[in-house]
Amino acid sequence: MTDLAGKVVVITGGNSGIGKETAVELARMGAHVVIAARNPTRAAAAVKEIKERTRAGDRVETMPLDLASFASVRAFAGAFADAHDRLDILVNNAGGWLGKRIVTADGHESQFQVNHLSHFLLTNLLRERLVRSAPARVVNIASVAHKNARRGLDFDDLDYERRRYRGFRVYSETKLMNILFARELARRWDGTGVSANAVHPGFVATNFAREGDVGWWGNIGMPLTRPFSISVQQGAVTPVYVASSPDVEGITGQYFVKCKVTGPSAAALDDDAAARLWEISAKLTGAG
Repeated sequence: MTDLAGKVVVITGGNSGIGKETAVELARMGAHVVIAARNPTRAAAAVKEIKERTRAGDRVETMPLDLASFASVRAFAGAFADAHDRLDILVNNAGGWLGKRIVTADGHESQFQVNHLSHFLLTNLLRERLVRSAPARVVNIASVAHKNARRGLDFDDLDYERRRYRGFRVYSETKLMNILFARELARRWDGTGVSANAVHPGFVATNFAREGDVGWWGNIGMPLTRPFSISVQQGAVTPVYVASSPDVEGITGQYFVKCKVTGPSAAALDDDAAARLWEISAKLTGAG
């Protein structure tokens, strides 16, 4: 196990699923882990469980973060900077899949904001702490689902105001954004000592998409696929590897599957699209 004593980690959505298992493993390695989550009750329960499983004591804490609110993201970044003078690993893990178009208080389609825009904002707000702690790492939890966005992104309608809304297609496009963001982040932050990579954790047996957000597929379809899925512990292996392994030191702008650099889709390798997504995201969030 990598020795992460003295290192500080932030994991969005670290109160459940892959995020929680990633938190467990990084805490076991000695890191101070901050669980960034919107539900305080679930977050507190996760912190209690992680402490019991790892004996990490005060090295595990939670701070409120609602990715559906830019104000919450800014508040989290400010509170984190006040409490911690370093950030060694940022795992942009939280995300969602919705069956119906929902608009956030900031005026954006929810998946677009939660899965991409708010992580873009958060990462840029935490830049100073990451650079100060270099070598540091940013890990975006993407998905092989990005390959379903074969035609790339419609930059004229990222909020799905004109196109027919299909939840999984929107989710797939946001997972493509996660990879494009990691690649462009690696390019723009070159020389800072901060690496940025994207990860496909595998098809994992979690409660993802089973809380009524995607109708029949979430309540019936997802359970039917469970025999073909891997456990959350297995799903955390690649995120933990990319976040902590010495073998990944200096590697940036890549896409990992099963702990190996793998080629994503052609759309994910479009440098012009990556740069354009960055510029639009910076304009919409006021960061970057």
